[in-house]
Amino acid sequence: MRYLVVALLGVHGLLHLLGLQFGKVLGAVWGLAALALVAAAALLLARQEHWWVVAAAALVFSQALITTAWKTARAGSVLNLVLAIPVMVAAAEARFEHRSQTARAHLLSHLPAAPASIVRAEELAPLPPPVRRWLEASGVVGRERAQVVRLHQRGELRTAADQPWMHAEAHQIFTVDEPGFVWTVAVTMKGLPVVGRDSYQDGRGHMLITVAGLVPVVDGRGPEIDQGTLLRFLGEIVWFPSAALAPYLRWEPIDDHSARATMTWRGVEASGVFTFDDQGRQVKMSARRYKSDGPTASLERWEVPAVAWERRGGVLMPVRGTAVWKLGAGDLEYYRWEITDVSYNHAALEGQP
Repeated sequence: MRYLVVALLGVHGLLHLLGLQFGKVLGAVWGLAALALVAAAALLLARQEHWWVVAAAALVFSQALITTAWKTARAGSVLNLVLAIPVMVAAAEARFEHRSQTARAHLLSHLPAAPASIVRAEELAPLPPPVRRWLEASGVVGRERAQVVRLHQRGELRTAADQPWMHAEAHQIFTVDEPGFVWTVAVTMKGLPVVGRDSYQDGRGHMLITVAGLVPVVDGRGPEIDQGTLLRFLGEIVWFPSAALAPYLRWEPIDDHSARATMTWRGVEASGVFTFDDQGRQVKMSARRYKSDGPTASLERWEVPAVAWERRGGVLMPVRGTAVWKLGAGDLEYYRWEITDVSYNHAALEGQP
């Protein structure tokens, strides 16, 4: 699609050179329009994110010229109309990303001024034995505890068991002392670009999914979303295990391989069960989580099993797994995820755009 838009911009620019026949002054103006369209094509080809700004100005310029020579140039209006669609989509996606950046900035504004302290072995003593083994195996003892975390994911999403999988690229940033995250994802659904943002800030959740940044298809808020995003944060501490020591978490032993974690924050409380193997690796988190929001919300069993583990940033963590709704009609495996990059504290902040 990108190459098609590049080609159309380039061809449209070259066609504007026909305007040179309108005389020295007016021909020069048509030449400037041609240059603007070709410049927009070059910026898009080079993957410059603001290419659409130049393209939008060039299309307006082009249409203004076409109206002055309507009888001979009116066909160019069709190209302008066609090219306006990807320009509007790019502008909407840029606005979506700007709002995501604003959400990240708000999240990071809660970072503590004090530097991260070192996790001490004696801090693990009060924890249930399987949780203690997990933290020891993960390698957090003697390391800075996580205050801010940045990670990249790739994976596959689907909306129903009978729907095809869609490739997904996701970026996420967490803060730990003031628990929160902003997760953004890009997928292609039936040929259309879809961008989404799931966030948990100030104890409140918000899920927004849009087609091309223009048409919202999900815009969820409210108590059910708050509970769901709190549980998501809880389940994802496996990527920054030092958060298991946070004061807003309470651990209860279940057996030698599992423990229940209860998280309480800003008036919302929820629990999940963490399961570990004999090597101290976390293999599954399960909880009762709200699916959807409002009148259609239902409390369902939600599981996030891990299938592969690696050491990233010095921390042993799950790097591949799935997310599953355990529904009465059958299991819905809706997300297959893989962690491709993770960084902590100063390294995480340096990685921010």
